[in-house]
Amino acid sequence: MSKPEFDMAYLMNLAEEMSKNNMVPYEDLPKYDLFLSQVIDYLNDKFTEDKYTNNIVQNYIKSEIISKPEDGKKRGYTKLHLAQLVLLSYMRPVLTSEEIRKVFRLAFNEINNREDDIISWEDAYKIFSEIHMDSFKDFSSNPFFNEKKLNDIASKLNLKGRDHERIMLFLTVMSLISQASVIKKMVQRLVSEYNE
Repeated sequence: MSKPEFDMAYLMNLAEEMSKNNMVPYEDLPKYDLFLSQVIDYLNDKFTEDKYTNNIVQNYIKSEIISKPEDGKKRGYTKLHLAQLVLLSYMRPVLTSEEIRKVFRLAFNEINNREDDIISWEDAYKIFSEIHMDSFKDFSSNPFFNEKKLNDIASKLNLKGRDHERIMLFLTVMSLISQASVIKKMVQRLVSEYNE
């Protein structure tokens, strides 16, 4: 399979495609309780770039990042657990486990007590899903980088053909990494300052 030619139209099409195939609506999460092995399979199907194992999920439970499974039930993992793990999957590339725990406590206080939740996990999931979808739409309409500036930089290098395309891809990736880095540092700072 040949590589697609990189240009801004390709990048915008990629963002559009990702916005359509990204988050599973809350209503489409499995309605029936699951075994841990089924939860692992579900997560690994949805998050192909991550590799979930029983130990990873059990460590999140022991660390009180996600709720314990239902006591005494073989199928102890509910839709609530899937919602927690899906949200956690989006946070993993940005935050440490401890930072994720602190973020969840902002809205859910004691992770194993539903009575002290400020909002429901269902609401949190739906809100994040909407924000996430809007982020892709915002990216398509207003990219997180200045295309003209990147073109100007590449033009000054007097590159032709494939070399120009490769440098534009490099500059675009570096620009997105820079933005992601700034966002990550802001998130970490907010979580740190609020929980002190």
